[in-house]
Amino acid sequence: MHDLNHQLKQLCQRNRDGSFATQADRERLLTLCANDLAQRGFQHLNADSLKPKHVAALLDKWKQDGVSTGTLENRMSALRWRAEKVGKENVIACSNAEYGIDKRVFVTNVSKAKVLDADMLARVTDPYTRMSLQLQAAFGLRREESIKIQPVWADGGSFLRLQQSWTKGGKYREVPVTTAQQRAVLDAAKALAGKGSLIPAELRYRDQLNLFRAQCDKASIHGVHGLRHEYAQRRYAELTGWPCPASGGSTSKQLTEADKQADQKARLKLSTEMGHFREQVTSIYLGR
Repeated sequence: MHDLNHQLKQLCQRNRDGSFATQADRERLLTLCANDLAQRGFQHLNADSLKPKHVAALLDKWKQDGVSTGTLENRMSALRWRAEKVGKENVIACSNAEYGIDKRVFVTNVSKAKVLDADMLARVTDPYTRMSLQLQAAFGLRREESIKIQPVWADGGSFLRLQQSWTKGGKYREVPVTTAQQRAVLDAAKALAGKGSLIPAELRYRDQLNLFRAQCDKASIHGVHGLRHEYAQRRYAELTGWPCPASGGSTSKQLTEADKQADQKARLKLSTEMGHFREQVTSIYLGR
């Protein structure tokens, strides 16, 4: 391990800002930054030796690599966090616009949905990771929810209950069980977890999260949030009777007044079921 990698790892371990997932993502991004700087010929760097030329070199490489706007924003956030922790906030501009990074466009009618098929699951060897993926696909759960969930407690019969400690923002919610496939997945999760969660008894959440990531990487399963997109689009069609714009359905401008009311009602319900509680956010999954 290079000195810079080691120092950045220590910096992350001393500063436990955010959730376990946030901490793990930040450490991964900073490690990537260190490796990219080394590839660019910057050697013998320290955690506190970040300069504008290093930021410029990283951005130049990432743009040449065709990194998306959203990913650039995440990497810049990690760099700003590092600069703040070593007392060099002025090294990086506060605005991404100064680096020519456009604002991310969330509303799009291009589908980001991903279907979890049998071939993908067959490549996952850890049964807990496999089950978490199936729960994400069946119920639109976030990754953390699908790992922390205690299936026996969560089974409310006609709905799935999600505790505050599992969810983003700490908000309890319920997801309806409307299909035989959902019921089968939930029953399989209960059989695997027993009275516990989908974290084996000998592991902590962070351990299982790292195993989940490693299993997905090894199985070439990327962008698992796409499973949540697929659930949202499937659920919208179930609620309205027609596909959403991202799935090739009519846009809001093309709907009749009656259909617009049905569309709005479905979006509000889906927003609550997915834990956003804001109708506007559904455009990320469904288009507009």
